Amino acid sequence: MSNRHSPEQSLFAQVLSSLKSSAAYLGLLSFFINLLMLTGPLFMIQVYDRVLASSSIPTLMVIGGFALCMYVFFGILEGMRSRILARIGLWMDAKLSGLSFEASTKAPILLGSKSEKLRPVQDMDTIRQFVCGAGPSAIMDMPWLPFYLGIVFLFHPIFGYVALGGILVICLLIATNEYFSKKPSTEFAQENIQRTIAVESARRNAEVIQAMGMMPILQWRWDQKNEGYLDKQLVTSDRSAFYSTTIKTFRFILQSLILATGAWLAINQEVSPGIMIAASIMSSRALAPIEQAVSQWRAFLSARQSLKRLKEVLDAKPSKGILDLPLPCKSLTLTNFACAPAGVRQPFVQNVSLEIMSGDGLGIIGPSGSGKSTLARGLTGILPSLKGSVRFDGAEISQWSEDRIGDFIGYLPQDVQLFDGTIAENISRFSVDAESEDIIKAAQMAGVHDLIVTFSEGYNTVISATGLSLSGGQRQRLALARALYKEPFLVVLDEPNSNLDSEGDLALTKAIKAIRAAGSIVIVIAHRPSAISAVDHLLCMKDGVPTAMGPKNEVMKQVVAPVSAKETA
Repeated sequence: MSNRHSPEQSLFAQVLSSLKSSAAYLGLLSFFINLLMLTGPLFMIQVYDRVLASSSIPTLMVIGGFALCMYVFFGILEGMRSRILARIGLWMDAKLSGLSFEASTKAPILLGSKSEKLRPVQDMDTIRQFVCGAGPSAIMDMPWLPFYLGIVFLFHPIFGYVALGGILVICLLIATNEYFSKKPSTEFAQENIQRTIAVESARRNAEVIQAMGMMPILQWRWDQKNEGYLDKQLVTSDRSAFYSTTIKTFRFILQSLILATGAWLAINQEVSPGIMIAASIMSSRALAPIEQAVSQWRAFLSARQSLKRLKEVLDAKPSKGILDLPLPCKSLTLTNFACAPAGVRQPFVQNVSLEIMSGDGLGIIGPSGSGKSTLARGLTGILPSLKGSVRFDGAEISQWSEDRIGDFIGYLPQDVQLFDGTIAENISRFSVDAESEDIIKAAQMAGVHDLIVTFSEGYNTVISATGLSLSGGQRQRLALARALYKEPFLVVLDEPNSNLDSEGDLALTKAIKAIRAAGSIVIVIAHRPSAISAVDHLLCMKDGVPTAMGPKNEVMKQVVAPVSAKETA
């Protein structure tokens, strides 16, 4: 099972495979487009060597009409290729947008601090913009360079050697551009991400910034970041412009050199004037994809880096089982369990073994930094197991798909976050088939129903992601209702009363008792004693390891007695 790709990775691979199939059809289209590119040189040969020599107007009209038809077909096929590429880009985005959104959301969980440099949604935009642009067309036209060069050789070997020398010089310039531009381009992308992070952080903490007068210093820090960003952009832009201009200038020189060579050969009567003009056009055409590729080089590098970053996030996502078991209803077992904060491979919480049965309540206590919240994230599957296992009814949590995990786990994090949407949508976790009865029941259990109905829109009241229209206690009680929605088998509450008043504390106690009576397991992480009044077992944590576990009264004696004796001494 561990060797199987996750559904997300499979979808990513399927999309890439489909793109390869599409590339084959686009390659066939490019074949006809490049054949029609011969219209110009052949028309010039006929005009110079046949029409001018015979002074025949009918011949000119026939040749001109034929050339016009070829140009029309060329325009149609070129337009079709551009439209197909645009639709491929949109199709790819439609297929992977959900995946990139999921990757963006889960990156902090999977990679921890390393996720700060990752922006999967923006990376997806970069890839789509490249696919919809002129870059792929230039890449598809590149293989035709030897074909055009071969025709130039057929015109005259000297033409071919001059064009070949020019192409080698341009390729050398491109390789030099790649070598010297890779590092500045990467640094520019990183500076851009850091700049975006600074903006997002400031928006999230707008109230703190305003209340404590932090704007001047943050604005100074922003100016420093922006200055670094602009410096990297300038370096990247200057290098790109230098090589692009150099290649373009050299191409003009090469085109004139071909004309001069053709004139010399024509004077020596080795080629006709028509061949001279056609060789110049054909050489220019052979170099055109290279120049287009240079102009699209920055977009290509950005798309390549974005694809690499997107793949990095997908590779970090563990594979999941594809066969869902029945929802658990009996027990939660941790065996020698160890986990660590996101992105850390060294266990922080370790040696945790416990068994909790349906209807039990467990309180987790301990000093700050003892690993309580980390353990909560580990047993809900947010953090991967570094050792041991988390099992529901004997089966590891990885044997359920993510949407099914939500059917038996309710979680109230210490940092309460609500989503843009209505109160009903937040409580029902945005379920598309949510029943009003389930939403109202969860709100009543959390003691927030009476508050909700006082709003003019009731359960249809729209709240923002930060819950600016609600107090901290109201947000916490709504988040509690979300955790209790449809009475999940396991409910984990991390500091559930940190923002509650006495009335909220009472409602919390009643909610824990009610959900336990319904057969659910409740785990409460707490500092305040009122939060654990409705549980019957305690686990004490210190420095990431359990120090005591058992019935609440016994553990409290073990924990409180040494502290009291120490204070007395």
